[in-house]
Amino acid sequence: MFSGIVEETARVVGIEQDGGNVHLTLTCSFAGELSIDQSVAHNGVCLTVVRMEERPEGPCYTVTAMRETLERSNLGELRTGDEVNVERSMVMNGRLDGHIVQGHVDETATCTDVEEQDGSYQFTFRYKTSREMVERGYFCVDKGSVTVNGVSLTVCRPTEDTFQVCIIPYTYENTNFHSIRKGTTVNLEFDILGKYIARMSSLLEQK
Repeated sequence: MFSGIVEETARVVGIEQDGGNVHLTLTCSFAGELSIDQSVAHNGVCLTVVRMEERPEGPCYTVTAMRETLERSNLGELRTGDEVNVERSMVMNGRLDGHIVQGHVDETATCTDVEEQDGSYQFTFRYKTSREMVERGYFCVDKGSVTVNGVSLTVCRPTEDTFQVCIIPYTYENTNFHSIRKGTTVNLEFDILGKYIARMSSLLEQK
């Protein structure tokens, strides 16, 4: 369980293909504090630490993304040197500063516009939609919550298949939002509460 409050960006230092799986090795400031079996969100995807090691870059850890994860997220597009938003699992006795994030990415979206607004930034994203996906809760509502690359954000001006988010300078500088351009693929996790309500409404309509 996560909150969508990104701690920092980790840097990819190694990528290893293993059948349908991909092993990603990363380094960040808290890499030395991690342990095997610990969960860390990477661009919003919950992955398990499977290996720890020391490299010239410093303490590093490895996580494994399976085929299902690669097909639903942008992790398969990562290259050595890329920045990844990372967040360790939530401490239950702390404040929930973002919203409830499971680390289960629903689908990807494409950035269609980036607009600077006197120091802050407005991003527009487009995602695939259908009646079936809406019935599963894969949609946005105005002022609702959405997770983009692991960042908890408030939805602005949603349409049937687009939405906007506004990014303050701190978030822009301390996450990989500063690398997002028109055409960039990002990970989306829709609000889990909305998904339960949508699913329940769909089942009631079928009766």
